[in-house]
Amino acid sequence: TRGTVTAFSPFDARADAEALRKAMKGMGTDEETILKILTSRNNAQRQEIASAFKTLFGRDLVDDLKSELTGKFETLMVSLMRPAYIFDAHALKHAIKGAGTNEKVLTEILASRTPAEVRNIKQVYLQEYEANLEDKITGETSGHFQRLLVVLLQANRDPDGRVDDGLVEQDAQVLFRAGELKWGTDEEKFITILGTRSVSHLRRVFDKYMTISGFQIEETIDRETSGDLEKLLLAVVKCVRSVPAYFAETLYYSMKGAGTDDDTLIRVMVSRSEVDLLDIRQEFRKNFAKSLHHVIQKDTSGDYRKALLLLCGGEDE
Repeated sequence: TRGTVTAFSPFDARADAEALRKAMKGMGTDEETILKILTSRNNAQRQEIASAFKTLFGRDLVDDLKSELTGKFETLMVSLMRPAYIFDAHALKHAIKGAGTNEKVLTEILASRTPAEVRNIKQVYLQEYEANLEDKITGETSGHFQRLLVVLLQANRDPDGRVDDGLVEQDAQVLFRAGELKWGTDEEKFITILGTRSVSHLRRVFDKYMTISGFQIEETIDRETSGDLEKLLLAVVKCVRSVPAYFAETLYYSMKGAGTDDDTLIRVMVSRSEVDLLDIRQEFRKNFAKSLHHVIQKDTSGDYRKALLLLCGGEDE
């Protein structure tokens, strides 16, 4: 794994549960202990701690965290307690709940997760919420944006294997004709090719496309599409090129300018901390000439900052 958070050793779930109970019992809360324990254990270990906590004290650890902590720090700690697929399912549920849909969350999760991960998310969604994720998403979205989301939800992207040069050439030509060469855009061609072909095949298609058209595929998408569809197509292309680079950019923009998009910052830091946050840090340094650690330090404060910096796991000179 290229995560910053790995299994803690020597691990003692009971000792951790006792330390957490002590940190939250009585007057005042010892936030430092809470953040140190929860950011340095991996998710499987956090689940064991929650189980020991219930066994020892008859209390629910997440409920206690919610009642003792507040604000962004609370959100971050509670997020760390959710198993990965439940975390994604929960984020998607909240993105499509109530008035207005958070297309950004749908885009980020469905463009970046592997087919196996998407299948797991759908299954967990059904178990947790007794609802079909695809039905929920189609009920809240429309048009070509909805169609591409549905294609991604099928999780049937071709597996990576031998790349067929003939098909690479053909797909590149089809995309060229569907966009630059056409009055208007044939969005369906973009949706089918970008939503179903294997990652290694698509990387070759993008190179061939550049040769044929003189444009990067991103430039064409930018010109030929708009709104949520454009953002989703670009996210798919970026994730095909490099998932860590996509998340480095997502983190950068969550903290750029006035105000911070804390929901995005928390979602990415938590969901990638055991997957590829080391690679994301490298891409961040390379593409934005600053370290992720430095930008988090500058942009956040208090216990929230301390916990994020521990998840980040170090400075990249």
